[in-house]
Amino acid sequence: MAQWYVKDLSKLTGISVQTLHHYDRIGLLRPSVRLDNGYRLYSEPDLWRLQRIIALKFFGFGLDQIKTLLAADVDIMDHFRVQAQLLSEKANALIDASKMLNDLMSSCNRSESIPWETIISLIESYRMTQQLEHAWVGKILSPEELKNYVRFEEGLKERFTLNEKKTFEQAWAAVVAEIQTHLKQDPTSEFGMALGKRCMDLVNTMYGPEHAELKHSIWEKGYKQGKMEGEHFLSPEVIEWMDKAIDAYYRTRLYALLDQVGSKEAEQLAQQWEAIMHEMFGNSKPLRQDLVQMALEDTRVSEKAKAWLRDIEGVNRK
Repeated sequence: MAQWYVKDLSKLTGISVQTLHHYDRIGLLRPSVRLDNGYRLYSEPDLWRLQRIIALKFFGFGLDQIKTLLAADVDIMDHFRVQAQLLSEKANALIDASKMLNDLMSSCNRSESIPWETIISLIESYRMTQQLEHAWVGKILSPEELKNYVRFEEGLKERFTLNEKKTFEQAWAAVVAEIQTHLKQDPTSEFGMALGKRCMDLVNTMYGPEHAELKHSIWEKGYKQGKMEGEHFLSPEVIEWMDKAIDAYYRTRLYALLDQVGSKEAEQLAQQWEAIMHEMFGNSKPLRQDLVQMALEDTRVSEKAKAWLRDIEGVNRK
């Protein structure tokens, strides 16, 4: 059986003598052969153990973890699963950090100095994204939507003072309380649509036109799917009632406008249409296109109105 002095094992494996001595001191890898003259040698089983240590270090395990993993009664597969997840998260973090640096460099000329405030702000945004991945938003939003949510949250600090935010929360709580009181009333009635309008006026004030798609995703994938019960005082019953009221409010407005095509000045109707689209979908072209397509397939909408829609929205007839 082959045996090696520490210097020979160092040459064989590429691991420094200092590192091997350190492994010896902490009990991770001790030479198992002792000669009569007191010298200690590494054996083939020691070499095999060292190779496993090298492999585990490559996968990012610390020395204390490695000592535990090399114990005979440890289920190493469970540790591998945890480590694989950790490495995946670190890899994503490094990719995001790399993209952040590239975006930062591309936004500045070579001759410009980059303000440290900008760098710190970017890092804070990244950390906030990481934290939100474990919160309710992280459970319903895609990675890109999560980044948009961070920008939305940061924008709120600039757009609203603490008093304005408090006023908004009080107004929202009042609307929800009124809905709770009238859950047995038809949400598609005039009363229901009026409450639906109040809801959307508040929501649009909060999200603004630039975050319309984020607003839509949170409502559709979060609230309506029952993944956010209790958030912002909304029970499943309130969410269902509110959704019907909002839908009835906008549906009534849209039908009323489209019914006037041909009997009212086209330019005036186009301005009203644009106002509704902006209110509903902000700057989101995909959401707007989805609604236009639904209107073009709706038998309730006249052919004249559909032709008008195709014209102002630039939709080609199939």
